[in-house]
Amino acid sequence: MLAILAIPACQAFLLPLAAHEPGEVNQIQGHKNVRQNLHKMNAKINKDIAVHGLLLWSSMGFLMPLGILVIRLSIREENRARAKAFFFLHVILQVLSLLLATSGAILSIKTFENSFDNHHKRIGLILYVAIWVQALTGLLRPRRGTKRRSTWYFSHWILGTAVSLLGIINIYTGIMAFHDKTSRASWVWNILFTAQASLIAFLYLFIDKWDYMRRQGVTPDNGPTTLPTNNLTSSQIESRKELVLVSCSKQNALKNLFE
Repeated sequence: MLAILAIPACQAFLLPLAAHEPGEVNQIQGHKNVRQNLHKMNAKINKDIAVHGLLLWSSMGFLMPLGILVIRLSIREENRARAKAFFFLHVILQVLSLLLATSGAILSIKTFENSFDNHHKRIGLILYVAIWVQALTGLLRPRRGTKRRSTWYFSHWILGTAVSLLGIINIYTGIMAFHDKTSRASWVWNILFTAQASLIAFLYLFIDKWDYMRRQGVTPDNGPTTLPTNNLTSSQIESRKELVLVSCSKQNALKNLFE
C-alpha cells in the first residue's frame, strides 16, 4: 500500500527535473542574462542622453546667449575698465560654451548612432563645425581702425547670431528626440527652456532700449547755445554741424564697432 502511494509522489518530484534538461536550463539562464544586459545597456544609454542634453543645453542654450548679452553691455559701457572686463567675460563664456559643446559632440560620436537620419543630428553636425569657425574668427580679430575691421565684425556678428539661434532650435529638436528615444514626458523641459529663452530675448531687447528709456525721464535743455557765426569760415561751420549731428545720433552696436 505504501509503495502504491509513493509512486505518484516520486513522479511529481521527478517530472520537473526531467522536463528541464541541461540544455534547456542553459537556454533559460541565457535569456535572463540577455534581459539583464539589455536593462543595463538601456540605463547607460539613457544616462548618456541626459548628460549629452545637459552639456548642449548649458553650452548652446545658456552660456552662448549670455555671452552675447555681455558683449552688448560692453559696447554700451562708457567706462573703459568696465568695458574691458565685460569683453573678457564674453571671451570666457564663449570658451566655456565651446568646450562644453565639444564634450557633447565627442560623447555623441562615441556613444550614439551617427546615421544623421533626423533633423537633430544634421543640425548638430552643422553647429559643431560652425562654433569652431566662430572661435577662429574671434581669434583673428583685426585691430580697431583697420580696413578689415568692419568686414570682420559683420561676419562675426552674423555667424554668432546664426549659431545661437540654430543652437536654440536644436535644443528643442533634442528634447523631441529624447522623448522619442526614452518615451519619457518632455513637456516640462520644453516649458523650462522656453521660459529661459524668453528671458534671454527680453534682456537682449531691454539692453538695446535701456538708454532710450533712461533719457525719457530727463528734462531736455532749452536748446543748444547758438554761437555767432559771422567771423567763422565755411569749414568751421561745417565742422560744427558735424559735431551736432554726431552728438544727437543714436548709438548702436554696429556703429560703435565699425568705427
